[in-house]
Amino acid sequence: MNAVVLLLNIAMPQKDLEAELDQLIIQGKLLYYGFMKEIGKLDETSAEEIKEHKIKLPSFTMEYDDWYSTCIPVVKQLIPDRLDDFMLQYKQEKRKEIDALTYTISDYLLQISTSRGPRVIADGKSALPKFLRQTNILKSAKNVLAHHIVDIIQVLQAELFDSELNAASTLNKNGFIRGAGAMAGVVLERHLKHVCDVHGQKSRKQHPTISEFNDLLKAANIVDMAKWRFIQHLGDIRNLCDHPKERDPTKDDVEELVEGVNKVLKTVN
Repeated sequence: MNAVVLLLNIAMPQKDLEAELDQLIIQGKLLYYGFMKEIGKLDETSAEEIKEHKIKLPSFTMEYDDWYSTCIPVVKQLIPDRLDDFMLQYKQEKRKEIDALTYTISDYLLQISTSRGPRVIADGKSALPKFLRQTNILKSAKNVLAHHIVDIIQVLQAELFDSELNAASTLNKNGFIRGAGAMAGVVLERHLKHVCDVHGQKSRKQHPTISEFNDLLKAANIVDMAKWRFIQHLGDIRNLCDHPKERDPTKDDVEELVEGVNKVLKTVN
């Protein structure tokens, strides 16, 4: 599978993965309010808002297990170092006694409570912060997912650019000078766009050029004057290949372009 196909396969499922994770987080929020309602902790303001928006709260007792079982592989895959913490909120195998600290969600589901005389030591109210911790752990998984996807895409993008530059170099050696220069120019333009996106630099134009991306990076102090001039020079060679000028590009021109783009890929990010 080539780098282009891999990029498409990674970018498209990202939306599906994020959507599924978002759904789990939303379901967790609804379960949280359902939990508060079950233990009599739902405040009047929240109750009114839920009623106003016609939100049907799930039964925490009936639906938590499905949510928990779905979350386990997600947490295990994205943030394995938090898995034990996530599971401990549900159940603690080793404990000397049941109190507010050791009381778990499974205790609530089994309707377990402890007391000393008339004073309640631990009951469902003690499990509420445990569930809140689980939902916060799940939220942190979304940030990790985004970073993982970005890392993968950057690696694959780098492989794609290297492959295209190698192809441009081969074309140039075989006499396809303009085509080689145009290909190398596309790599340069895509890379500059990516760097602008990473740094939040947006052009007002619908189809920015190498020069315009370069100006954005210079204005944001991402490239200094020397790099800006170097990129402008590479853009000039690219234009020589793309458009009829006073002279045709040479093999040396395109070789300089390919080598220059390769340098920009490694130094401008």
